[in-house]
Amino acid sequence: MIKLTIDKKTIEVEKGTTILKAARQIGIEIPTLCYLELEDLNIKNKPGGCRICVVEVEGRRNLAPACVTECTEGMVVHTHNVRVLNARRTVLELILSDHPFDCLVCAKSGNCDLQDLAIKMGVREIPYDGEKSTFIKDFSPSIIRDIDKCIMCRRCEMMCNDFQTVGALSAINRGFDAVVSTAFEQLLEKSPCTYCGQCIAVCPVGALTENDHTGRVIRAIADPRKKVIVQTAPAVRAALGEEFGYEPGTLVTGKMAAALREIGFDYVFDTDWAADLTIWEEGAELLDRLTRFLNGDKDVPLPLMTSCCPAWVKFFEHHFPEMSKIPSTAKSPQQMFGAIAKSYFVEKLGITREEMVVVSIMPCVAKKYESSRPEFAVDDNPDVDFALTTRELAAMIRQHNIDFRSLPEEDFDRPLGESTGAGVIFGATGGVIEAACRTAYEVFTKKPLAKIDFEELRGLEGIRSASIDFDGLEIKIGIAHGLGNARKLLEDIKAGRSEYHAIEIMACPGGCINGGGQPLHHGNFDVVKARWKAIYEEDANKPIRKSHENPEVIRMYEEYLGEPMSELSHKLLHTHYFDRRSDIVIDLEK
Repeated sequence: MIKLTIDKKTIEVEKGTTILKAARQIGIEIPTLCYLELEDLNIKNKPGGCRICVVEVEGRRNLAPACVTECTEGMVVHTHNVRVLNARRTVLELILSDHPFDCLVCAKSGNCDLQDLAIKMGVREIPYDGEKSTFIKDFSPSIIRDIDKCIMCRRCEMMCNDFQTVGALSAINRGFDAVVSTAFEQLLEKSPCTYCGQCIAVCPVGALTENDHTGRVIRAIADPRKKVIVQTAPAVRAALGEEFGYEPGTLVTGKMAAALREIGFDYVFDTDWAADLTIWEEGAELLDRLTRFLNGDKDVPLPLMTSCCPAWVKFFEHHFPEMSKIPSTAKSPQQMFGAIAKSYFVEKLGITREEMVVVSIMPCVAKKYESSRPEFAVDDNPDVDFALTTRELAAMIRQHNIDFRSLPEEDFDRPLGESTGAGVIFGATGGVIEAACRTAYEVFTKKPLAKIDFEELRGLEGIRSASIDFDGLEIKIGIAHGLGNARKLLEDIKAGRSEYHAIEIMACPGGCINGGGQPLHHGNFDVVKARWKAIYEEDANKPIRKSHENPEVIRMYEEYLGEPMSELSHKLLHTHYFDRRSDIVIDLEK
């Protein structure tokens, strides 16, 4: 242990502790911009670049960056004296001098670390007037990059490279022209970006934001010729309340449904219904592959990998296209819902698919990209027209002057609103495969489950393994969240080291509950844990907890699809994958 003094307070800390961490232990807050450490995920940004966190250490000539300077025995630290405050203010003014002054229209205004710091430090004018960096604004289906606002904190680079291992973003150029961007400053669409949105989640300013669709949705609702329906993903209900002052992990399912009706949607449905439908199709596909394998067919593609996460799908299309036969061909719940809404449901309403607008409320920015994929459209009419994030929904609720906290609890509409507990847990890492096991076990063994909860599939470790006993048949399950962890499992499969029969992969740490479109938690992973608990709480309180017992899904198969993996269900509910290595285009002349 090391004893030191910070602002006249004595503290003992372990050797290797930084001044920043030591100060926080005794309630002294030192401002930071570049620093970000997510201990639960074992990842840490390369700090020390912004110099906002400088402090004075007695006996040291220059000021020390608190985020990288380790404590020493007898050290005396001053975190807020005149010299320190003057240095921080100068650094902040220099950063602001090369930053756009468009806070009124910036998507991160009111939730911007740089803006908060300027307010806290009382910066009201910039004494430095000179050249400003200018870059092309990049509009992709999911993410908008306004690189003029980049402050080179490199948090996005850390998430993209160190955690997700995608490699779409990195620091380029030197000196005044230094910025975080794609290789050769290409557009995101020409990069290996998966649109997972974790770069947005950690960006402290407005350099990275989602491509906002709220204006187009409002125009669609205002069009009397359109029937506008909405679906809400399971993870949204566990996080939306944070935008309105509720504690993390507060379920607001009923109020969310009421708010969507107040906004003006004609029908309010639940993506959990489509999650149950996904289990019917994906579970049937898994059992088909297992049965063929057990009957001696050694060419069966195993392990089956879940296909609900569009960022994960795009990841393997870029990095492991030779393995494209292994993932399930089942569409994601979002796209299954859209396909059924614009076939089965439009027939019930007696309208054409062109007269219907399908809107998704998702915790994920990759869902915007997924809905734009051309294979999910009929004659250029997409199955899902618009995908909004949880943050965008919160913004729409405020725009409509809705008092969210006073709303009554309302239910979803039918027939696409009935769901089970198995559909709810899709929002958490391990939830998809647990939902599949609940159904696959009973279909395979023809016996009821003695215990519905598969506790061995739950947890927040990056990679988890479990064995499930299907009445004498051992099914080996792998689970990964975070694309870096997914890469490890895929490398094992390529090398012939994998013994799994099924693998669930989600791109975001913790699963959809921590998607790139969720309310920002600024690195506080306790928020994610609270959302995770809420998902399983809703599951436990559901009267039906197995997807194959959803009466509305059963009725739809009887009336429309016939059975899982039928010709019609395969046409509507299954897809195929692409080799996207050729999508990465580098214009060397540029």
